[in-house]
Amino acid sequence: MLQFNHFNFNVRDLERSIAFYQEALELEVVREKNSADGSYKIVYLGDGETGFRLELTWLRDHPQAYDLGEQEFHLAFLTDRYDELHQRHQDMGCICFENTAMGLYFLEDPDGYWIEIIPVRDR
Repeated sequence: MLQFNHFNFNVRDLERSIAFYQEALELEVVREKNSADGSYKIVYLGDGETGFRLELTWLRDHPQAYDLGEQEFHLAFLTDRYDELHQRHQDMGCICFENTAMGLYFLEDPDGYWIEIIPVRDR
């Protein structure tokens, strides 16, 4: 067996990031791990439909912004509620790029990570 399990984003403000993902994408905390010495905390978020998890990692000794390079990586979500979510994300002010020709858009989370929103399309 070989299957996807999770993807990690390191974040500066864990509570702010959790709140963003709950509001924007309806993800919920499914597991937490705290270090004994308080140096890190890991929170796994799930969509309630798949087994895939988004891991948010907070490191006590890394308060500065993370270097995201040229942002050539991103997380993508497929949805059958595209118009509803687009309106929500527009109201939140978190849409950072729209490609109307391709019919998709990207959100930017509090740490600058991009999340692609893709509508379900008939094949």
